Amino acid sequence: MSALETAIWYTLGYLVMPMIFLGGYAVTAFIACVMIDWLKLDQKKTEA
Repeated sequence: MSALETAIWYTLGYLVMPMIFLGGYAVTAFIACVMIDWLKLDQKKTEA
């Protein structure tokens, strides 16, 4: 692999890695929020 190709792959790798981590964090937070909302709705139904 040439030096240019190596530089491109390193750049792509270091740009994509934070996006994957942030995307995973965002998806996990979204799923947790949805589950918490479901639990709150479930508690309201049982109280009434």
